[in-house]
Amino acid sequence: MYTFKDYYHNKVKLSFDDHPFSKKPKHVWVICKYKGRWLLTRHKDRGLEFPGGKVEPGESALDAAIREVMEETGGTVRKIRYIAQYFVAGKAGHVIKNVYYADIGELTERETYYETDGPFLLKSIPDNVETNEMYSFIMKDGVLIHCMKHLNI
Repeated sequence: MYTFKDYYHNKVKLSFDDHPFSKKPKHVWVICKYKGRWLLTRHKDRGLEFPGGKVEPGESALDAAIREVMEETGGTVRKIRYIAQYFVAGKAGHVIKNVYYADIGELTERETYYETDGPFLLKSIPDNVETNEMYSFIMKDGVLIHCMKHLNI
């Protein structure tokens, strides 16, 4: 287990064990690749980030992950796997989020990408992602770094 502070100085616990904080998390985040490139989305307020969001009532976290990828990027998930779960002790409450790794089989243009401006492809994640203003706060803490190491990427 890794413990660190997030962008807003909240305490974060990240684990690569099987659902250590909740069997039914309410949030998901999906690290995606499409044809050898990283598939991110451009959130209208936060900037570039991997797709993710809230689990809807009656939906599993896995189903939410697949749906969020489609809604925010137009990506159809070919393969997906759970890799980690993290707990954020925020000032207004806590958040538990599953992290998945997905291989995207197809990108389809959508009429709407909801709160995002759609897909954004990168050959590599820049070394300065933690300080680069183009990227969302979600990309700027130890979750991304440790997940990339865990994936051997």
